[in-house]
This record gives sequence, C-alpha cells and structure tokens, in this order.
Amino acid sequence: MDPQAEPGEEGEGEGGRITAQLLKASTGQFALESILLLRLRGRGLADLGCLGECANLEWLDLSGNAIAQLGPLAALKSLAVLNLASNRVCSLEPLGSCESLQSLNLAGNLVSSLQQLQCLTGLRRLESLRLRDALGRLSNPVCAAGAYRSALGDMFPGLKAIDGERVSGRGSELYQLCKDLDSSLGRCPAAAAEPPHTPKPWVEEGFWELRPARRSSIIEEAYRQFSDVLRECRELGQRADDTIAQAERALSLRADPSSYVF
Repeated sequence: MDPQAEPGEEGEGEGGRITAQLLKASTGQFALESILLLRLRGRGLADLGCLGECANLEWLDLSGNAIAQLGPLAALKSLAVLNLASNRVCSLEPLGSCESLQSLNLAGNLVSSLQQLQCLTGLRRLESLRLRDALGRLSNPVCAAGAYRSALGDMFPGLKAIDGERVSGRGSELYQLCKDLDSSLGRCPAAAAEPPHTPKPWVEEGFWELRPARRSSIIEEAYRQFSDVLRECRELGQRADDTIAQAERALSLRADPSSYVF
C-alpha cells in the first residue's frame, strides 16, 4: 500500500523532477535556503533535482514516489527527519553525509542486505530506523531474514527504535540488568564461590539529571512567524480603531435637521 498524495496539492515537478518552482509553490518560501520543512508525498517524483539547495532543511517527507537515486540529499547537513517510505531506493551512500539525521524511514524500498546499511553507521545521532511497516504492508528484501533486527541493533548501538519498536533508551537499562542477572543465575555452582566484584552503579553519574530541551530552528521559525502574525493583528486592530474614531467625528459634525426652525 503506497502512501497517497495529499489532497489539494498542485505544482508537481516537470517530468517527475523536483524544481525550484515546485519547492517554492509547496512551501510559500521565496528562497530555498529558508525552507525548513518539506512534504512532497505521493507526487510521482523520480529525480531529486535541486533539492540539495535547501541547505537548512530539517524535516523531509518524500514517501510514495519513484525515487531511486539520493545524490542531492548528501548536501543536507541539517536534515534530522527523513521519510523515504515506498520508493525504489537501494543505494544509501549519500545519506552517510547527513550528519544530523535522527530518524530514517526506508520501509517499502529495495534494500536487500545489511551491507547496504553499513554507510549509515557513522551517523552518531541516528535514533530511529525503519525498514518495515507492518501496518502499511511495506518492507525491504533484507527483512526476510528473521534476525535482521538484532543485527541492526549490533550495527547501530545508538538506535532507540527499530521498525517503530523501542529497543533502547531509559527503559532498556532495566531490561539489560535483568538479562545479566538471569545469565549470572544460570552459571554453574562453582562460579558462586568466586569473590564478589566491587559493586558499580547501574547507570552513569548524572544519567537521571534533567537536561534542558534544545529548541530547534523549526520551533524558532514557528515562534517568529507567530510573532509576525500577532504584530500584524495588532496593527490592523489599531487601524480599525482609528477608522471608527474618524467616522464618529465626521458624523458628529453633521448638522441635526430637526434643529432647523421654519
């Protein structure tokens, strides 16, 4: 089941190619560098064209297209969220340059081996990787191997979610602790005679301390746009008050016909 195009969207690229005109029409931005979020879902796109010129892009949805080559994406150093579900991708090399990438959806493509994912192991911020979407009936050839999820966990130890299921994070330390405890209880009796090791804390020092949330440029842009709209509303309100006041003064200057004596 392929993702469907958003209703009411127009301005598809020429011959399935992303153009500057398409990008500006889809976002309302005049400069490609100003685009932070972009949704080009189900547009029949096959060529990413000038997409690499959106240097500050952080969120990108290209699902439900016919994309096979990802070359222009290598220039998107700020890209954090990328949805490539239901395309024709098999080579992921360009994504190895997306150093800010945190979430990647590749469900419904042509990834046939774990070796094709090796180029992504240098992405230190990658937390979520999806190769299979059971609800959308999307998958990749590599998912036919039953142990591919555990292999992904070994390849990407920093992942917190694989195929939408949480595998690490603050809840996983307890799981690992129980697993280690089960392993220790399953040892032979002779091992019990060994001297106990120096106890160590379960987690690193400062693990439970709250960290200030990072305000992304997306949030900053939203605040800026909201402030601009609020300022315009206040200006319009002031203009309306001035117009009403002028009208009231004009009416008060008119002579009252009933005051004339004939």
